[in-house]
Amino acid sequence: MGRYDEAKKRLRGSIAPIITPFTESGSIEFDTLKNLIDWHIESGTHAISVTGTTGEPSSLTVDERVQVMETASKAVNGRVPFVPGTGSTNHEETLYLTKKAEEIGADAALVIVPYYNKPSQHALYKHFKAVADSVEIPIIIYNIPGRTATNLDVKTLAKLNEDCENIIGVKESNKDFEHVNRVLLNCGRGFLLYSGIELLCYPMLAIGGAGHISATANIVPDKVAEIYNAWEEGDVKRAQDLHYDLMPLNDVLFKDTNPAPLKAALGMMGKIEPVLRLPMDVPTQELQDEIREVLKEYVQLPDEVAAK
Repeated sequence: MGRYDEAKKRLRGSIAPIITPFTESGSIEFDTLKNLIDWHIESGTHAISVTGTTGEPSSLTVDERVQVMETASKAVNGRVPFVPGTGSTNHEETLYLTKKAEEIGADAALVIVPYYNKPSQHALYKHFKAVADSVEIPIIIYNIPGRTATNLDVKTLAKLNEDCENIIGVKESNKDFEHVNRVLLNCGRGFLLYSGIELLCYPMLAIGGAGHISATANIVPDKVAEIYNAWEEGDVKRAQDLHYDLMPLNDVLFKDTNPAPLKAALGMMGKIEPVLRLPMDVPTQELQDEIREVLKEYVQLPDEVAAK
């Protein structure tokens, strides 16, 4: 058995990318973060992630990212795997955060393709190899070309997988389904492939994916986890039914940039204060009204919210 085989067995299913809750004044609400993590685990979420795209990492200072990771790690307390996002547009910052994740006992680190810089494939290889070489914990690369303006080529990913034993998977927020098929063809069927696109969570399981890291899990963690559970149990119809049942919710949650609609929805549910840090902000009132109407079909809203 390889060194990372046990991690590959555990890091499957719905890895929920938790939002970072803020107070009305914009400071981090750590107690709310702990409560959200408890709710997720009680709802069947298979693993917890923080400070990924949904956690607004670019709106946090480096020290705040470490504080969020430490708080989340303690709240998870080994009940499920913990996979914080440690990537950045800055190489040294990425190294620092990934080492911190290892220090606090994270089960793996989720490392995004650097955004804004638009590095070449050769530079991406050097960046990710340096990150992988700096730690012993597993690394899951996060490819989201719609927000980074750079797509990690399958050949680059395959070379990283070949050269770095601890690069064990990739979160593909990539709408090119041909691309994600070729990930497993070139990296091997044991490579962990996660969907970061809500409408591809079920289809990726069908081609051999390991699970999904879906923002929608913030709203209905039980249903998002159940897609994976149903597939694993061989209940294809149930998995398909959940896939189509969640489509209206998925659609409305991405009518504005994530996590703005998510935070509006969680505010309506009474889970958080719906606050984002500028330059992000809550959706328009028109979209909030639409979110509320869709949300009523999935969760029980407080009477005063549902009546609006």
